Amino acid sequence: MKLEKLVGDRFRERPADCALDSHALMLRGGYMKAVTAGIYSQYLPLRRICRKIEEIIRQEMDAIDGQEVQFPVALPASLWEESGRYQSVGDELLRFSDRNGTPMVLGMTHEEAAVQLVREYGKSYVRYPFMIYQIQTKFRDEGRPRGGLIRVREFTMKDAYSFHTSQQDLEQYYSRCYRAYERIFARVGLPQVVAVASDSGMMGGSLSHEYMLLTPVGEDSIAICGDCGFRANVEAAETIVSHTAGEERPLTPVQTPGVGTIDELCAFSGTTPDKTCKAVALEKADGGLLVIFLRGDLELSEAKLTALLGQEVRPAALGSGSGLTAGFIGPLQLPEDCAVLFDRSLEGETDLICGGGKEDLHCTGLSMHRDVHPDRYHDLAKARDGCICPRCSRPSIRISRGIEVGNIFQLGDKYTRSMGIQYLDGDGKLQYPVMGCYGIGIGRLAASICEASRDEYGPIWPVTVAPWQVHLCCVRADDPETHRAADTLYHTLQQAGIEVIYDDRDVRAGVMFSDADLLGVPVRAVVSPRNLQQGVCELSARNRSFSEKVPLAGAAERISQLLERLKAEVNRQVPER
Repeated sequence: MKLEKLVGDRFRERPADCALDSHALMLRGGYMKAVTAGIYSQYLPLRRICRKIEEIIRQEMDAIDGQEVQFPVALPASLWEESGRYQSVGDELLRFSDRNGTPMVLGMTHEEAAVQLVREYGKSYVRYPFMIYQIQTKFRDEGRPRGGLIRVREFTMKDAYSFHTSQQDLEQYYSRCYRAYERIFARVGLPQVVAVASDSGMMGGSLSHEYMLLTPVGEDSIAICGDCGFRANVEAAETIVSHTAGEERPLTPVQTPGVGTIDELCAFSGTTPDKTCKAVALEKADGGLLVIFLRGDLELSEAKLTALLGQEVRPAALGSGSGLTAGFIGPLQLPEDCAVLFDRSLEGETDLICGGGKEDLHCTGLSMHRDVHPDRYHDLAKARDGCICPRCSRPSIRISRGIEVGNIFQLGDKYTRSMGIQYLDGDGKLQYPVMGCYGIGIGRLAASICEASRDEYGPIWPVTVAPWQVHLCCVRADDPETHRAADTLYHTLQQAGIEVIYDDRDVRAGVMFSDADLLGVPVRAVVSPRNLQQGVCELSARNRSFSEKVPLAGAAERISQLLERLKAEVNRQVPER
């Protein structure tokens, strides 16, 4: 293809409001254009990248016996009512009515549609196991879209659903998909992606993993143990903290005027956050008040709390009739109708400072076993730096940032039971199949590759997903001999089946090379009057791994060799199936 015909502008200035470099580069390079918040149109370069990602995914899904299907984008709300998610999912699910008044949704995930598709097919155990997958547009009414394609409202996703007659069979297939995902990310040029244990969230299920690209600009936090290799999302990682034994002191009320936060309390009393008892007041979906108590140096994990309660929570509006005073809530002076949970960071703690239950009042000397003695403690806090690793028991947890590029879930029978899909087993008894779910966001993966592989001038696309393999530059296209030589190389490369973007515009070399950097094609071939005087073509790698001059007559063959070398470098990172 000739660059002069490529729709989309490329420009040097960084667009405003781009927190991530990948977002800025994809706008500058003419990959996409914003339509509205979290919704983008894609130009040809990005479409070519996404198609290559999709083909790699198809190959790996087919290799583990996947069958490609396609579900509708618009679905009847009745399917989501069957699963119970029509009521339980929040505003992210876009609900509407069609012209007949039928309640509808735009699919943000397709578990319900998958069950509906195979409900009649899967009535006998002899048809199990099987896996179906699709690559389809989805819509999630995200409240805070950001980072370009990293967090959007409309997106393309590969989602797969496997069906099994036993948990053991699901676990075996889950392992196959786990490895297939490792292969996918290595093949697209992201071998550094790691799998971390995660929270299943609204998907449900007993076990799940997220695949994370570790990067300081990531929006997810990951707990990592450098000693034993343990990795988990902070929302799912077991939080274990060390305790310093303190002597028991009398519980003593203390006037604390205007001291309503942990930081203010520490400054006022000269103590540290780990010697305070923090209160978080929430309102449950059913309307009841709930107060969570945890150590003051920790933050509440809403994901852990939601999993424990089985319902969503939101910050409580503490009016005069609530019986609670914001900033001064303590575990000893609570209304009878208020539910209470205690994080296990408080277990065994003594000599804590807590709220006194009244404005401008705290209590010192709180002893949990003496003054409160809860029936049970729960793991409700987010892991933080210095926590004890739940695997090796060392205080070696460190928090890193990451971008989630994929996820896999063991769903169990959450959807098959609620939606009534059953099969007859070998003994003629009705059973509910168990499911697995496996997702990868295509656009997010493309943006993550750009985030991981770039320099100040533009993306450096891995050869396996690059929009083209070769960027041919005809410097001084106004020179007839140079233009003829470049044209000849262009046609030779095309005949060899090599994907070429050809720039023969009559522009300055600086403009030409700047555009080439923004398109990030792996191999650049430069034909110029100076090179022609030597009878050579200049070849270089976008990743700076090579630069050489070769005889023009053998340039196409050498380009083919260099492309094979770049492919081999990617494939060396791909694990065996």
